[in-house]
Amino acid sequence: MNSTSEFRPPRYRLYIDESGDHAYNLLNLLPYRYLALLGVWFRQVDDYVNFADSLERFKRDIFGPRPDKPVILHRNDIIYKKGPFVRLLDTDIHSKFDAGLLNVIRNANFLTICILIDKQRHKKQYKYPAHPYHYCLTAMLERYCGWLNYKKVVGDVMAESRGRVEDFQLKQEYREFYNNGTSFCTVASINNALTSKEIKLQRKAANIVGIQLADILAHPVKQAMLIEKGHMDDPGDNFGKQIYEAVEVKFNKNTQTGQIDGYGKKWL
Repeated sequence: MNSTSEFRPPRYRLYIDESGDHAYNLLNLLPYRYLALLGVWFRQVDDYVNFADSLERFKRDIFGPRPDKPVILHRNDIIYKKGPFVRLLDTDIHSKFDAGLLNVIRNANFLTICILIDKQRHKKQYKYPAHPYHYCLTAMLERYCGWLNYKKVVGDVMAESRGRVEDFQLKQEYREFYNNGTSFCTVASINNALTSKEIKLQRKAANIVGIQLADILAHPVKQAMLIEKGHMDDPGDNFGKQIYEAVEVKFNKNTQTGQIDGYGKKWL
């Protein structure tokens, strides 16, 4: 028997996408004031493969077989019914799509975390405000590493590619975290948790289902957090609220107290 494989810890992967942008522009307008970074992590391979298979069956059921041109779930394309999502103009198909997507999310086994920053307040508070995306990423990685170490498992990180310059800067930020740690996360604890000193970056066109899930969840979770804090009016019943309700039980939390604030939801 191979003793090395016998004691190999389970592996996880964190998939990241954002809602909002990292610029300090138009901060008096609600859509530009807040940036949310949302992550989901799955156990590799079993839970993630099960989710991927379930999502593929859902897509095939709605859009038919598309082996050479897979349907990529992208919130803006879905909202504006672009590309293959033009099929959603049919109200019956749209209802079937909504119900099927909610079912896939409910049945998937993953944990989620959302880091939300008020860029307006951050800019007023600091003479040299941090890069909002990178600031949120560090807060997310601290919590992800804390969970991995608590569970005595390991993992890595994959995010959506956002452009040549942005990707270069993001890789640098990740390396800084991995090599130097933070006041909340020692280098030893980070190296013990993360299996790679490099962040993996993929474009949406690569059909990475974890990134697609993060894309779908980021905006509804961001809105729900803003409503909870009284920073925006409740728009009433909508599909985004149903998505949030489907994922609400999957937030990272303190396993002893059940507390989500500071673990699965974090305000900066």
